[in-house]
Amino acid sequence: MERITKLKEFLESSPGDAFLRHALALEYIKIGEEPEARQLFEAIIEQDPGYIGTYYHLAKLLERAGENDKAIKIYELGMEQAKKAGEMHAYGELKGAYDELTF
Repeated sequence: MERITKLKEFLESSPGDAFLRHALALEYIKIGEEPEARQLFEAIIEQDPGYIGTYYHLAKLLERAGENDKAIKIYELGMEQAKKAGEMHAYGELKGAYDELTF
């Protein structure tokens, strides 16, 4: 919980920081608070669609929730963004997870 408290403190002075929000979402996942993580991930994608790492984690969260159709869409959006940004490693990770889910 200490990490969550620290991240929230940092976010008070930088509320739009995608890195901090992403880190907070990952901490929420660690303690089983996936609805809070999901809200953060969805907000990041809406406000900063170029923050590539969030797509993978949100899609995995959706898979765990049994929302495979939504997860597939998030993987697809993430692959598009990764290609745009020239992030081929991230693209490969997203594509691998997508292929695993769809085949």
